[in-house]
Amino acid sequence: MSASPLRAPPPFQTFDLYLGGQRLEAAWWGPLPAAAPTLVLLHEGLGCVDLWRDFPARLATASGCGVLAYSRLGYGRSDPCPLPRPLTYMHHEALQVLPALLATVRARDAILVGHSDGGSIALVHAGGCASPALRGVVTLAAHVFCEELSVRSIAAAKTAFESGDLRARLARYHGANIDCAFWGWNGAWLDPEFRHWNLESYLPGIRVPVLALQGRDDEYGTEAQVDAIVAGCGAEALLLDDCGHAPQRDREQATLAAVTGFARRVFGVGG
Repeated sequence: MSASPLRAPPPFQTFDLYLGGQRLEAAWWGPLPAAAPTLVLLHEGLGCVDLWRDFPARLATASGCGVLAYSRLGYGRSDPCPLPRPLTYMHHEALQVLPALLATVRARDAILVGHSDGGSIALVHAGGCASPALRGVVTLAAHVFCEELSVRSIAAAKTAFESGDLRARLARYHGANIDCAFWGWNGAWLDPEFRHWNLESYLPGIRVPVLALQGRDDEYGTEAQVDAIVAGCGAEALLLDDCGHAPQRDREQATLAAVTGFARRVFGVGG
């Protein structure tokens, strides 16, 4: 399965996943799939394992579940990817990579917890795959269509990367993948054809519970994103005050409580 197979776990371990001959950086917190359900973290468009910071450890402790995070191809310490990314890069991750990953780690009962692009990937996976392990989805600031606000903020990120300190800050996490990580995301979202990008057709196919969480001050998307997710699949919605695009950082305790409560309801456990 990997260069460092999963063992009886300490609180945290890192390992490599090989899917289709390509290496993905991964990390695990808490119990393995044979002992407890698994929460799979799917990072944002500029994220990676390390950018989740201490959220996975706290989530594993609060929920009693195992927590898996991985860096997608071209991010963190995973293998690089060719550029430009196709505008369907989230579809590919959701429908090709994620099913293979869940099978490789032998996930039996899983909830996908996706931030931004990761939330969009989770929704496509849930609506487009017959996933035997999937029990639920939590989205943190996901998008299901392209908004003008998103384009403006992503254009501002391009300026900050080219002439500000954003490149240096992200390079601490992505190293040699810095151009894959940034331009793969930024170039796709700023492509004029991306204005037509829309995932709403996947929502009616979702057959598991969904919690759609978003900050009221999200600088990358409006509440219309949550409204569309609720309308498309009957999701439960949670809007957080004093919260921007990263609920797991801006309102960490509230986000931990929401995800943990959702997991307990899905898996039928008390506490």
